[in-house]
Amino acid sequence: MKFSGLTIGVPREILDHEFRVSAIPDTVKNMVSQGARVLVETGAGLEAYIHDEEYIEAGAEIAADVSQVYNQADIILKVKEPLPNEQKGTHEVNLMKSGQVLVTFLHPANPANHQMVRDLAGRGVTSFSLDCIPRISRAQTMDALTSMSTVAGYKGVISAACRIPKFIPMIGTAVGAIQPATVFILGTGVAGLQALATAKRLGAVIYAADVRPDAAEQAMSLGAKIIDTGIPPESAVGEGGYALHLPDELLEAERDAIRDIVSRSDIVVLSALIPRKIAPVLIDEAMVKSMKPGSAIVDIAIDQGGNCELTVKGEVSRIHNVYIDGTQNIPGSVPQSSSWLFAKNIYNFISLIVDNGKIVINMDDEIITSSLVTRDGELVNRDVIDEIKLFQEH
Repeated sequence: MKFSGLTIGVPREILDHEFRVSAIPDTVKNMVSQGARVLVETGAGLEAYIHDEEYIEAGAEIAADVSQVYNQADIILKVKEPLPNEQKGTHEVNLMKSGQVLVTFLHPANPANHQMVRDLAGRGVTSFSLDCIPRISRAQTMDALTSMSTVAGYKGVISAACRIPKFIPMIGTAVGAIQPATVFILGTGVAGLQALATAKRLGAVIYAADVRPDAAEQAMSLGAKIIDTGIPPESAVGEGGYALHLPDELLEAERDAIRDIVSRSDIVVLSALIPRKIAPVLIDEAMVKSMKPGSAIVDIAIDQGGNCELTVKGEVSRIHNVYIDGTQNIPGSVPQSSSWLFAKNIYNFISLIVDNGKIVINMDDEIITSSLVTRDGELVNRDVIDEIKLFQEH
């Protein structure tokens, strides 16, 4: 059997307001049926409305102390990167052991995580980061970043709709029609497209912009009016169809192209990201000042630095009479749906790296080489190494 003899650990997430869990009863049942022993920390699923009894019914064991999970597990499944555990008085990395496998969102390009990644290597942990999985067809069922982007796009629009001082759809009344809200989506990857679809379902007039022609075309297919940024495709699109980091003069040209629609929008959703890079700043203070009083910006890109220069990480601010939502980890606020998606993604991933009860790291597999961050005491991911080096140079 695939997982025969392996112990898989599921600790409770300790990040504030992180309500997701890395395994659900369905995936636990699958792992147990294939020979795994699954050890779940007490209360790991409570915030996602999954009780310990449901894990027990699925075949898991419940551990009252997280140290038991880390001491006994061959594979640790987490949602968020290792963090300081105040209850234990130590960092989660220090609870891990040499040879252990960690699968989670490490966000290794984030400067705040550089030392943590080095520490994982120092502990001899083999770590995989789900946010580094390539977006290829074979990896779709493991692509947790895409799954969480879907949740973020949906919830971002819903949150903004609850904040602005007007209806989203056109409303006909006895005294006349109230015009619909205007929603502008900047960056039409997975999160942006879901935001567009949600805004459309709510009845908004939708606009969109993306420097990538294919992404803009997808937005148009959803009914969005496209704002042409004027950025040459050869400067904007990189390998795999991802956006490239633009030089300053092209970033300024993109800002100029969107100034008018930003000023006319009731809601602006920002989701312009560059893989393993800090998000580009596309909304400056002058644009915010130009927006209508009571309008809202939702900066979905905040976990990678944010697209608006005024966004306060982790807070909803009111600046120049505009609400700017810098909520981090938006998927964590929809824990039931996001845990269902994430748990299935992570289960499919570990099924790739396990065969007949053994960890098999196939370095000829693009999915493995892209997501592997530390191994045998070393930092091995070339993109992460380059990003850390670049950060140190600056």
